[in-house]
Amino acid sequence: MSLAFLFPGQGSQQPDMLHTLPSTPAVSEVLDESRSQLTRLGLTAEIDTAEALLDTTNVQIALLIAGVACARALSGDYGLTPHFVAGHSVGAFSAAVTAGVITLAEALGAVVQRGRLMEEACEDGDWGMAAVSGLPTRPACQIARQVTTAVDPVWVANINSATQTVFSGTTSALQKVADAARIAGAFNYERINVSVASHCPKQAVTARRVAAHLAGLPRREPTARYLTNTRGRATTSAETVLDDLAQAVAHTVQWYDATRLMGELGATCAIETQPSHVLTRLLPSAAPTVAAISLQDSGLAAAARRANRLLDTGDRQQASIG
Repeated sequence: MSLAFLFPGQGSQQPDMLHTLPSTPAVSEVLDESRSQLTRLGLTAEIDTAEALLDTTNVQIALLIAGVACARALSGDYGLTPHFVAGHSVGAFSAAVTAGVITLAEALGAVVQRGRLMEEACEDGDWGMAAVSGLPTRPACQIARQVTTAVDPVWVANINSATQTVFSGTTSALQKVADAARIAGAFNYERINVSVASHCPKQAVTARRVAAHLAGLPRREPTARYLTNTRGRATTSAETVLDDLAQAVAHTVQWYDATRLMGELGATCAIETQPSHVLTRLLPSAAPTVAAISLQDSGLAAAARRANRLLDTGDRQQASIG
C-alpha cells in the first residue's frame, strides 16, 4: 500500500503557523535550520505574524518551512515514508525537499527569490486570484477567454477539481469573472488571500530567473514519485522536478490531473501537511479510493496512527490476496 504527502500552497497561510507546529525533535530541527538559513539570507525569522504574512515572500517561506517540518516529523518521528509527494504551487518546493531532490537550504534560497520576483512582476497594478466552484473546467476556461482584455487580463491559474477553477488577473477582471460565473451557475466565488497573479504569463520572467537559479544545483534523483504542477504527471527525474519548480509559476497548475493519477498509480492514503485542509477536501472527488488525512484537523499523532493503521490493513489484505 502506498502513502502520499500533500503540501498546500499560498492562500492557506495562517498567523503563527510556524509557532503552532507540533513539538517534536524533527520539527525543532527544521525550525532551527530554517532560522539559521534565513539569517544568512539577511531575513528575519519572524515571518508568520499577521503583519509579516501580508508579504508574499514571507508567506511562501513560511509554507515551505511548515511543509518540510511536518513531513520530517511524519517520517522521522513516526516512521512514515511517502511513495508519492505532491505540492500545490509553492508547496512543490516542500515536496521536492521531502523527496530529496533539493535541500531545505537550497529551497529557501530559491523560494526567497521566487517570492520577490512574483511581487516585482505585479507592481504595475492591482492583481490577485480567485476560486470559482460549481462549474466544469470547460465553461470556466470559456469565462476567462470571454472577459480578458489587454488592459485587464485574466487567466486560468489552477484546475483544482472537476468543478473548481482558480483564476489569476487584475482585480477588475476577477470581478468580471465573478459576474460571469454566477450567470453560468457557479455556486461560489472566493478571492484568495494572495496579492499577486500567479500561474500565468504575468510570471514568465519569474519562471526564467528561477530556472536559471535552479540550474546550478546538483541533480539528485527523487526518493518518491513527484507529481508535477505543470503537467499533472508523475516523475522520478531530478531534471523534471527542477523544471517543474521553475515553470509552474507561469503555467496552469494541473492539480486535478495529478491527484487523479496518484490514485491510479496505487496511492491508498494521503496526508496533507499544516496549515491547511484544502487539499484534503479536494482529494475525494479526484481519487475516491485514497484516504485523505489533514494534519491541521487531526493533529500529528492521531494522523500518524490512522495512516499506519490504513497502510497495515492494506498490506495485510494485499498479502492475503497474493
